[in-house]
Amino acid sequence: MKDKKIRLSAVSYLNTKPFIYGLFRSEMADEMELSLDIPSVCARKLLQGEVDLALTPVAIIPELPQAYLVSDYCIGSVGAVKTVCLFSEKPLTEIKRILLDFHSRTSVALTRILCEQYWHIQPEFVPAVEGFETQITGETAALVIGDRTIGLEHRFPFVYDLGEAWTAWTGLPFVYAAWVSTKPLEPEVIGRFNAALATGLDHLPELIKILPTMPGFDLEKYYCENISYDLDQAKWLALNRFLQLLAGENGYHLQRQNVAMTTV
Repeated sequence: MKDKKIRLSAVSYLNTKPFIYGLFRSEMADEMELSLDIPSVCARKLLQGEVDLALTPVAIIPELPQAYLVSDYCIGSVGAVKTVCLFSEKPLTEIKRILLDFHSRTSVALTRILCEQYWHIQPEFVPAVEGFETQITGETAALVIGDRTIGLEHRFPFVYDLGEAWTAWTGLPFVYAAWVSTKPLEPEVIGRFNAALATGLDHLPELIKILPTMPGFDLEKYYCENISYDLDQAKWLALNRFLQLLAGENGYHLQRQNVAMTTV
């Protein structure tokens, strides 16, 4: 890895800005080729070998020949996440169809699981296309994720936060995206990478000052209360629980060995 740049793909949303800030402040800035993508593109690039490391939706992990979680950090939540929500004009029991945001497979999978096993509803699931937010009307709800959710809570009478629902159901946090590689990276590289991410998180007040302000949106609360970045033991358990639910009868489990997780 020292002789060539590390190819990275990272989510382009607000929740990833601390990581990006840390990476570009670090000595690793000159060692990276970084692309900022929507989550589904991060996943595609990792699956197709176009990048060495990606902040990718965790739902793709079972599709990888090997999955190495190479960081102590992730995009997670403990309770309400604020930017992964179901928006509707009707309560859950009256929803007939749900438009599914094409930006992230993890949130789509979580929506399906919650509908079936927690909310006990059976809507029609419709893959969405660009501009689908304008189609939320009547019995048609929509899963919307990322920065596009900001302000939508004021437009619809019913807003269901998926992070909040998952935690209410399972008692666990949730992991939406993690730094994943399909090949082992050198421990020295992983150490410096983690240090760079930590630097970004340590400088949140500085980052908040330079980001554009958004009326009605509290960036500090979002970063410090809604998004939870540590990939701790509780999130480890939550990640395994989600992947097991995703796999159904086939079962799925991740085992941690130092900095790497491989399927068993």
